[in-house]
Amino acid sequence: MSPNPLMLQEIHQTPQAIARQQQANTAAVQRVVQAIRERQPAYAVTVARGSSDHACTVLKYALEVSLGLPVASLGPSVHTLYGANLNLQGALLIAASQSGASPDVVENVRAARASGAMTVALVNVEDSPLAHEAEFVLPLRCGEEKAVAATKSFLCTLSAFWPVIAELTGDAALQAALQQLPDTLQQALALEPDTRELASRYSFAENLLILARGYHFGIALEAALKLKETCGIHAEAYSAAEFSHGPKRLVAEGLPFLGFISADAAQSATEAAYNDLRANGADLKTLGPVTGSTLTTPTSGHPLTDAIVSAQTFYLFAAHLALARGLDPDSPPLLNKVTKTR
Repeated sequence: MSPNPLMLQEIHQTPQAIARQQQANTAAVQRVVQAIRERQPAYAVTVARGSSDHACTVLKYALEVSLGLPVASLGPSVHTLYGANLNLQGALLIAASQSGASPDVVENVRAARASGAMTVALVNVEDSPLAHEAEFVLPLRCGEEKAVAATKSFLCTLSAFWPVIAELTGDAALQAALQQLPDTLQQALALEPDTRELASRYSFAENLLILARGYHFGIALEAALKLKETCGIHAEAYSAAEFSHGPKRLVAEGLPFLGFISADAAQSATEAAYNDLRANGADLKTLGPVTGSTLTTPTSGHPLTDAIVSAQTFYLFAAHLALARGLDPDSPPLLNKVTKTR
């Protein structure tokens, strides 16, 4: 087992990948922006699997908060298995996939485009079936991703659409944060020794509960997936608000928690929920751009880019947790890099 697995190498490649994406995607971003302005979609839908679907959850919050555009997640099997043809006239459909090869995602984009939707693919492999089926493509440009566990492709999926939102809203703070994002991510990589130290604390954990709200909720879903994939830990993600209901019962079982915390409108409510859990005996560590967090990430200048920094920092934690448990994060049992579902 390598002390420097592909997963860690690819996490470290992310700042350069996003810088490359920003330089190369200017024209593609403008085409998407112009089309959205001209067509004025009434709502948006996303279609994706796995990590890409978690990126779409972050995107859902961004589109709803920034553009007031309602967003729904399509169940790919509604079309591919049940044969339903959805009426998506006037919709913005965003499909995300690293490989662009999963038949169910491709077939849903084909059907959506035929029904009148504006289709945008966030895809890394530009000569892929998904890229050919979509009307517009925002390439991830993260280079070949060899590790089974997606890291840089997830982060590049988020960064690919943020310039569209920045342009449509005229959000100067987001535009500035995007310009500085590669440098911010490079700065955040210096937290690796801290992530290794925190990971050693969980080397014998069997369960871990992940909490978040708002833009970070999709990051929490992704974090739970990565812990299952790379560490064999039974991890589940919850909204910090939803956890305060029935799931709160689990605090009494002594399960450990990792809570994401954001420096935005969700901060005070999230902190209140975490303080309540701690008061009830929860073992809860935090990660995010808020001073006093267990892992305090660099502030990027905007909540949307903060989410990317938090995700990259968590990936370092997950990789080192796998190593601390004597596991190879590049060779998770039973998994392959590309999964083709219908």
